[in-house]
Amino acid sequence: LTGTSREQRAFQYLLAHAIPGDPHHILQTFDQWCYHCEHLSCVGPDKGRIVERVLLERAPLRVLELGTYCGYGTVLLAQGLPPGARLYTIEGDPRHAAVAEKVIRLAGFSEQTVELIVGPSEEVIPHLQEKHGLMKADLVFMDHWKRCYLRDLRLLESHQLLAEGATILADNVLFPGAPHFLQYAKTCGKYHCKVHRASLEY
Repeated sequence: LTGTSREQRAFQYLLAHAIPGDPHHILQTFDQWCYHCEHLSCVGPDKGRIVERVLLERAPLRVLELGTYCGYGTVLLAQGLPPGARLYTIEGDPRHAAVAEKVIRLAGFSEQTVELIVGPSEEVIPHLQEKHGLMKADLVFMDHWKRCYLRDLRLLESHQLLAEGATILADNVLFPGAPHFLQYAKTCGKYHCKVHRASLEY
């Protein structure tokens, strides 16, 4: 009825209630909106704690996020980066990317820390090295279309974009599910796999 998308309404709520430049408060305000107003398929606080723990353990200097959506996961990742680290995030939907860009900058992250790349992941990944300077990713966070997980993992492998000992963190592999990705990760012999049990967001 308002003529604006859920994602834009969430951003208006952030503008009215969140503290600019405070990533933690940005995420808390997002959570309040999603719990009490409208559901958005963000990572959410429960699974967010898993992401935070992995960031703390790995201290990655180069992070790639597939599926920016409206920037919740991007802010979550960016606030846990060690000094001098850089986050590259890819979003296929220009409307979502437009909201995400504003959310990321509202949280206080510059383009030097977080680079948002708009375009389909299968088109962007092959050009990450020469166009964006991402030589190897230490951590990859997958939270886009589940049917793309396996295809994009193989693209990352074929373009040698995974650093030695890189971590792949993939959301919602059990539900809605990415069975082919999960089977490949478990059986190809390249990865040690661990499934984190968590509730759905919100």
